Amino acid sequence: MAEEQETGGWASPDPSMRDGAAPRSGDPAPPAGPGPARPAGPAAPVEPEVPLGPAPILPPAQDVVPRQPQPWPGAYGTAPGHGWNGHQGPPPHPVPYGPPPVKEPWIVETPPGVPYQRMARNRVQRWWRPVAGTFAIVLAGVLALVPIFIGWVLVDIAVSGRDPDALTDPDGPLFGSVNAELGFTLVSVAIFLPFVLLAAPIFQRRRPGTLSSVTGRLRWRWLLLCLGLSVLISIVSFFFSWGASLLVDDTAVAAEEGSWVGWSAFWVPLVLVVLLVPVQATAEEYFFRGWLLQSIGSCTLEGRTGRAARRLGAAFRTPWPAICISGVGFMSLHGYVGWAAGAIFAFAVITGWLTVRTGGLEAAIAIHVMNNVVAFLLPAALGQLSLEQGAIPFPYVVADVLPMVLYAVIAVALARRLKLQTVTGSTPVAQAPVTRE
Repeated sequence: MAEEQETGGWASPDPSMRDGAAPRSGDPAPPAGPGPARPAGPAAPVEPEVPLGPAPILPPAQDVVPRQPQPWPGAYGTAPGHGWNGHQGPPPHPVPYGPPPVKEPWIVETPPGVPYQRMARNRVQRWWRPVAGTFAIVLAGVLALVPIFIGWVLVDIAVSGRDPDALTDPDGPLFGSVNAELGFTLVSVAIFLPFVLLAAPIFQRRRPGTLSSVTGRLRWRWLLLCLGLSVLISIVSFFFSWGASLLVDDTAVAAEEGSWVGWSAFWVPLVLVVLLVPVQATAEEYFFRGWLLQSIGSCTLEGRTGRAARRLGAAFRTPWPAICISGVGFMSLHGYVGWAAGAIFAFAVITGWLTVRTGGLEAAIAIHVMNNVVAFLLPAALGQLSLEQGAIPFPYVVADVLPMVLYAVIAVALARRLKLQTVTGSTPVAQAPVTRE
């Protein structure tokens, strides 16, 4: 008791904490420094001593289910209480998780291993696309030709000095000279070339270069090589025509033999032909052996279950329907009749076959340009230039077709020797499945 009175009635539960040992947390601290002694009284009850050490680990209650946090109904990334876009309540439409969808490009690449005639058959191909594109090409070309025709007639009247009232004569010529008629005829065909190139990306969602070749561009080295070959074939064709003239007993043909007109009369048609014939012939090839042949070749009738479709499918998967149908269209736009119309159709079929076998338009463009240059310049040099088309004797038809066959055979052999690419490459920019019709 004397010791308890000295300490003010506080007794340490642990003997080791006496003599300056630190008290445990939760125990009242002793009075600091000397002070008046607490009055004597009854001793405070001593609490039972709590053993020191870590707290015992109790097993979790089995009947208590932990509470799961409720998902926030708002947009991803917004804090609770702020709602969608700063407003209360859920968003008006579900907000998808993950990265935003990538916008599909407009241009669709052709799958690999596709021949030239089926390059328009990509995954977005539909039957109405070539129909609408053909209609748009014709309409745009005719509309663009109207102001050109008016301007050409006005310039021709001013240059030739003829009476404008002559235009009202239904039997009279539209132009005052054959050179003016030649120039307008070539321009009226060349004007369609840019519209053909624009129709490919707009209506068929493919690159304009797919009209040129399977490589997606015009192969200039191959084109120049074919131009050199076409010059040699033109020389051979001249001898064929001379041999045909020996077989034709026609006084009208013999009476048309002319002589050199001189440079003063020859330089105008020379300039017109050299400047306009390459564009005119190229425009015809891009439309008939490019756009039209590929549009028809894309209709392979794959996936059709009808009896007639199954029978025609084997034929339409070959290039011949596209070659022949486009050849009929090419022949119908010329004014030749009889055997001469057959020669035009043969020219279209040979150039179409040549385009498919070489994988591009280069060989067809080369022979078409050279054929038209000779057909216009040779009569112009002899003073016999005329744009009238009609019948041609059969020997002359044979003389025209045989050199074309020779040219096609040599061109295909050269393409095979040079290992020219004839199908689309194996690594296109974007592959996609082909839609079956």
